[in-house]
Amino acid sequence: MTDSKKNILLGVTGSIAAYLALDLITDLRSEGFAVAPVMTRDAHHFVTPLSLQSFAGREVVEDFFSLPGRAKPIHIELAKWADVILVAPATADIIAKLSHGLADDVLTCAALASDSPLVIAPAMNDKMFKNKFTRENLKRLEGVGAKIVPPVHGHLICSDEGMGHLAENASIVKAVKAALS
Repeated sequence: MTDSKKNILLGVTGSIAAYLALDLITDLRSEGFAVAPVMTRDAHHFVTPLSLQSFAGREVVEDFFSLPGRAKPIHIELAKWADVILVAPATADIIAKLSHGLADDVLTCAALASDSPLVIAPAMNDKMFKNKFTRENLKRLEGVGAKIVPPVHGHLICSDEGMGHLAENASIVKAVKAALS
């Protein structure tokens, strides 16, 4: 990036694809972005806070109380800091929460408190991705301005092949850049 550094709030959710967030952080930082990772509770099953912190070069927010001693609510600080909120990988659960305005963790609260663009990169089983509820939730999010980076066809953890593999980093970074323009 040739202009000033932009801030990306990266939401990492409870998908097996969460480990791919490490390479995504590397690619975002190589483009000049500052990256602040926020983990959902279920993301801990697939990637560690230490790994995300090591790649991002900053503390990982895990919940409302993971960084004590703050004078302001962490989700409000993150919402103000972020130039873009990127959720990658985005599970069907987080997509449903965001599409209905539910806010029960730091990531969803920050997203609701922010005026910044929202970029969502789904990753899930192909049947979950094709499910009518997931499709409607994605349409709802697009309808309010969110940019969806569709998954690609590939190997899924359930030993299936199908549309549900997290999009390539280049596509995700391109969507982030487009959201900023």
